[in-house]
Amino acid sequence: MYNFSPTPEQKEMIDKANAFMDEYVYPNEKHMVPHRGLPDDILKPLQQKVKDLGLWGAHLPKDVGGMGTGFLTLGLLSEVIGKSPIAPYIFGSMAPDAGNGEILWHAATPEQREKYLVPLANGEVRSCFAMTEPDVSGSDPRMLQATAELDGDEWVINGHKWFTTGAIGSSFSIVVAVTDPDASTYKKTSLFIVENDNPGFEIVREVPVIGDHFAGGHCEVRYTNCRVPKDAILGERGEGFKLAQLRLGPGRITHAMRWLGVCRRSLELMLDYSAKRETRGKKLADFQSIQNFIADSAAEIQAARLMTLHAAWLMDQGSEARKEVSLIKFYGANVLHNVIDRAIQVHGALGVTGDTPLEGFYREARTARIYDGPDEVHRYVVARTLLKAFQEGEELY
Repeated sequence: MYNFSPTPEQKEMIDKANAFMDEYVYPNEKHMVPHRGLPDDILKPLQQKVKDLGLWGAHLPKDVGGMGTGFLTLGLLSEVIGKSPIAPYIFGSMAPDAGNGEILWHAATPEQREKYLVPLANGEVRSCFAMTEPDVSGSDPRMLQATAELDGDEWVINGHKWFTTGAIGSSFSIVVAVTDPDASTYKKTSLFIVENDNPGFEIVREVPVIGDHFAGGHCEVRYTNCRVPKDAILGERGEGFKLAQLRLGPGRITHAMRWLGVCRRSLELMLDYSAKRETRGKKLADFQSIQNFIADSAAEIQAARLMTLHAAWLMDQGSEARKEVSLIKFYGANVLHNVIDRAIQVHGALGVTGDTPLEGFYREARTARIYDGPDEVHRYVVARTLLKAFQEGEELY
């Protein structure tokens, strides 16, 4: 029923991406500045090379300079991109810009697209997404407290947000705020574009977190009597929850796609090191415990890969694939941790130094079980969906 073998076009894309990674990406990892990414004098020329190869912005339509691929093709490319922490920046597919681009494509007016989406899609500016709040559960967006009130021809936004990724140096934010507190649960919020030079917008601090690789930090921000034009709203009033899901669903599977690349590189490092490192008179690869590490990692990666490609295939058929995306979100995050952990163990003390990418991968991997919904919430979604389908006599898979 399913055939995930690359088409000739996809194979050509993968080969070009792999060659680019070998020549330009891996050699430039040493230039990455923690929490800031690559310096512009290195990043911008590499981004142009990616554009020239036709590999830029795989998540975006061709109308705004993207590749216009489906989710399955995006997945195959993301496996390659995921092997390096700097590659998503170079290929124009880094969160939160990728998700914000998808929202703008679906919900922005022509004027908003021209002003915000075009420069974002071209990599000329960065953006951020302000949803999570420190005073309420981040896994339940129904509890959000930030408000936006209409005052004449302006919206007045007040709210306290944090983990607003990429805020430092960004051009604008997309803010989730309550516009109709008395409306039904999923009609209370709306989305707004706020330019980050607005006097009502304040970056309080960059929140220290595990990991190195996000340009612009994970920030605590405030919107204090932040006035924006009436037409700064995205989509219709009350569509905030609906539009946020347009971003979060694809965002979750894109994360899982990149994790496959991290896993594959970690396994490759494990294989390489175990084949040449000697102890007690023989290669590490000759010890059964190391062979078990390799076999278990290969099995988990293959399972995660097939689950991810299946979810992508369903989304290409028009399905929301909510159950499948939740499955791969929690399963893939745990596979990510397991494979990196084994690779570090094989490398011994070397694995916890900065001399390999494994130490950085490991710190980043811990957050994968939290962002875009913790494991527990995704398990709940899967279990609830299956229970409902079983009780109603529907197909479970």
